[in-house]
Formats: sequence, C-alpha cells, structure tokens
Amino acid sequence: MQIDVKGRNVPVTDELREHVRKRFVTVAKQVPMSARLEIEFSEERNPAIAAAHVAEATLYLKGGATLRAHDSSVRDCEHALNLCSHELARQVKRHRDKRRRRREARAAPVTGDISTAS
Repeated sequence: MQIDVKGRNVPVTDELREHVRKRFVTVAKQVPMSARLEIEFSEERNPAIAAAHVAEATLYLKGGATLRAHDSSVRDCEHALNLCSHELARQVKRHRDKRRRRREARAAPVTGDISTAS
C-alpha cells in the first residue's frame, strides 16, 4: 500500500511519517498492494476551535471504492491520527465483509425441491 503524508500548517517530520506507517499496518494487511492511502494533517488557527489538530485519511481502493476518515483532537496530531486509523480500519473491515458476502451469495448454488418433480 502506498502512503502519502501531507501537512497544511503542520510540518511533516520523519517521526510523524513513521507513526503513520505503524498505525496503518493493520489496514495495509487487509487491502491490496495497489491501494493508495493519503493522510493530511492540518491545524486550525481559530482559537475558538478547541480540537485544533485534524487528521484526514482517504483510502483509494481498486474498483473505484474510496473510504474516508476525518478526526480532530485537542492534544496533538498523533492522537487525531490514532482516532482516524481506528475509524478507517472499521470501514475497511466492513467493506471487505460486504464484498465477501456478495461474492459468496453469487457463488452459492440455488437449491430447489427436486423430490416432487417425479
């Protein structure tokens, strides 16, 4: 999985990139290698907004599916990223389960009552 990390009003350090990679290991195991993940960090400059640290994750999957997660935190960008990774992992699991159910329903043979046909 390709991971792109961007920052608006926030410097993106190597430690932050490493934290992103560690947090999305579980997501990377569940999606194909062709998936692309974009993480964008921003900081709200308005003092009236308490949760100023924002993390947005967008996961582009094969077949045109796009999953998004957006979370903000009062503490720091890493906490917002943790919240965002949990939300995106839940969405990926739900998407995989939905695709699996559809595939199994399509592959299941239709059974009818053959004993009354004679």
